[in-house]
Amino acid sequence: MGKRILFFLLTNILVLTTIVIVWSVIRSFTDIGPMYNNSGGLGIGYVSLGVFSILIGFAGAFISLAMSRWMAKKMMKVQVLDPNDNLSTAERQLVERVHRLSRSAGLMHMPEVGIYRSQEVNAFATGPSKKKSLVAVSSGLLNSMDDDAVEGVLAHEVAHVSNGDMVTMTLLQGVINTFVVFLSRIAASIVSNFVSEEMRFIVHIGSIIVFQILFSILGSMVVMAYSRHREFHADRGGADLAGKDKMQHALQSLKNTVNNAKDNTNDDAIQTMKINNKGGFMKLLSSHPDMDERIRRLEQK
Repeated sequence: MGKRILFFLLTNILVLTTIVIVWSVIRSFTDIGPMYNNSGGLGIGYVSLGVFSILIGFAGAFISLAMSRWMAKKMMKVQVLDPNDNLSTAERQLVERVHRLSRSAGLMHMPEVGIYRSQEVNAFATGPSKKKSLVAVSSGLLNSMDDDAVEGVLAHEVAHVSNGDMVTMTLLQGVINTFVVFLSRIAASIVSNFVSEEMRFIVHIGSIIVFQILFSILGSMVVMAYSRHREFHADRGGADLAGKDKMQHALQSLKNTVNNAKDNTNDDAIQTMKINNKGGFMKLLSSHPDMDERIRRLEQK
């Protein structure tokens, strides 16, 4: 379930890093302007740097969004189920169930439906828009959950698509990227002042990449906090689509699966624990809130 966030964040970091490298190469072979001014600072002023940071920050976020569905398919080896193909009964039922929930949610375009082979109990929704979305489930989830629990999980993921969570998260990521780009260049400029003139360009570029990654990780805490907030909305949306009882049953089934996985040292079982119940500092990097809290809030609905 948190995989859509993970793919998005990783893609975002890769896109920003690629932009830095390409931009640096262009600057090294063209006469765009000095890297530094006479005082040893950046060659552009703070206002220009701010505009540059906004453009790069939001461009990186929207490029990551555009690539999200493709990245998910490739990294998870998702098998997209085409309703026109010769599908098995279980596969066809899965597609029909997602499409039925999507129509109930008022979606005009049906999401792609896919399965990826893994023993982890997981599902995720991703895509650049409601028109181009993907709902994927693991084979482990289909094999371990009953029909009502699967219905609740699918309704939750369809609610993410219906709520447009990926787009709103992209806007948030664009703001964070703006600060990441801006602050990483300020920090890199400071570091570059401590090296010789001959090494300054290389150190500056290397420092930008390092600081961008570090600041992106810090910024991901804000994205994860927003993700945890949106999970409660998706739970309520799932309850509206599939029924409150099925959504509660799905959450309870996930909770039981995680509790069983804690006593299992199998790597695939451990993967299931990624969706919730992280404590301490790791809770700040979790895309999902505590399962007990999700169940409690849904009961209050």
